[in-house]
Amino acid sequence: MLRIGGSQPLNLIRATLFILAIGGLPVWAQQPQAATRLNLHLALELAGKQNLDLAAARQRRAVSLAGVQIAKARPNPTFAASVSRDAPHESFFLDQPLEIGGQRGRRIEVAQQEGALTNVEVTTLGWQVRMNTRQAFYNFALARAETQRLGEVVKLADRLKQIAQERYDAGAVAQLEVIQAGLELARAQADFDVAQQRESISLSQLNVLLNEPATRAWQLAGSLEDPLPEVQLEDLIQRAYASNYDLQHLAQELKVEESRLKLVKAERIPNLDVQVGSDVNPPFDYTYGPRAGLSLTIPLFYRNQGEIAQSLATERVLEAETAATKRSAAGRVEASYFDLKAQQSQVETYRQKLVPAARQLLSLAEESYRAGKTSILSVIDAQRNVQDVERSYQESLLALQNAFATLEETVGTALE
Repeated sequence: MLRIGGSQPLNLIRATLFILAIGGLPVWAQQPQAATRLNLHLALELAGKQNLDLAAARQRRAVSLAGVQIAKARPNPTFAASVSRDAPHESFFLDQPLEIGGQRGRRIEVAQQEGALTNVEVTTLGWQVRMNTRQAFYNFALARAETQRLGEVVKLADRLKQIAQERYDAGAVAQLEVIQAGLELARAQADFDVAQQRESISLSQLNVLLNEPATRAWQLAGSLEDPLPEVQLEDLIQRAYASNYDLQHLAQELKVEESRLKLVKAERIPNLDVQVGSDVNPPFDYTYGPRAGLSLTIPLFYRNQGEIAQSLATERVLEAETAATKRSAAGRVEASYFDLKAQQSQVETYRQKLVPAARQLLSLAEESYRAGKTSILSVIDAQRNVQDVERSYQESLLALQNAFATLEETVGTALE
C-alpha cells in the first residue's frame, strides 16, 4: 500500500503539477514577442505621426482657427432705457455700431495669415524632428554595429588565448604570454558588456522620438552603410530658396505684416453708430415719440499715421532680413554640401584602404605568432589597431549619415 506522508512527497506532487501547467500553456505565452522590423522610412513615418513635441505643436493650429473665429466677430448692439419724473417719463433706444470701412474682412485676413505662420512653424519643427529621428536611427545602428564588432573582438581574443595556451603547452613560450592573452580577453569582454549598455541607451533615445516604450525592441532593416542619393549643389541652393524654413518664416511674416497694414488703413474709416429708439408716455402731446440718430468719429487730427509708418518700417526690415537670410541659407547649404562630400571621401578611404590593410596586418601577425616568429605583443598590437580602424570607420559612416541629415534639414525638403 502506497502512503504519502511528509513534505517531500507533497513538494514532488506540486512540482509535477507545475510542470504540467507550464506544458499546457499556449505557444504564444511561452515565446517572447518578436521584434518589429524597422527601417529608416518607417522610423520617419512613426516620428511624424507619434512624436509628442510635434503633436503638441499641431495643437497650436486650433488656437489659430480660434483667432480667425474671433476676427469674424461683429460689434454687439447696445440697449439703453431710462425712467424720469420729467416729461417724457420713459425712453429707450438701441445703438448699433457699423463697420463701414471693411475692417472685419481685413481682421479675418490678418488672422488667416497668422494661422499660416503657425503652419510654417509646425512644418519647421517637423523637419527638426525628422533630422533628430534620422540621427537617432543611425546612432542606434552604430551602437548595434559596435556591439557586433566587439563580439568579434572577443572571439579574436579568445582565439589568441587558445594559440598562446597551445604554444605554452608545447613549451614554446612562457606562461606570461598566456596571462597577457587572458588579460586581453577580459578587456575585450568588458568592452563588449559596455557596448551592450550603450546600445540600450541609444534604443531608448530612438524610442523617445518615436513615442514608443523605452524597451521596445526593433529589428533594424538598415545599417550605417545605407546608400545616399546623389545631390548637386546648384539644385540644392534653388530648392533651399523655395523650402528653407527661415526663408519660409520670413516670407509669411511679411504677408502677415502686409495684411496688418491693410487693416490699419481700413481702420482710418470710423465706425458709424446708428441709434433708434422712442420716448414713451409724455403728459400731453403723444403716447410714443420715435427718434433716431447717427454718430461718426471725425478723423480730423489722427488717422493712424503712426501705425502705418510702423508697419511700413517693419516690412522694410523683413525684406532686408529676407535678403540676408537668403544669402546665409545658400552659405549653409554650401557648407553642408562640402561637409557631406568630405565625409564621403573619408568613408571611401577607410573602406578601400585602411580597413583591409589593418585586417591583413592582423592575419599576418597571427600567422607569425603561431609559427613562433614574433611575440604575442605584436598580435595584441595588431588587434588593437584593427579595433581602432574599424571603430573610426563606423564613426565616419555615422558622421556621413548625420551630414546628410543636416543638409536635408538646411534645405528644408526631402532629398530622397
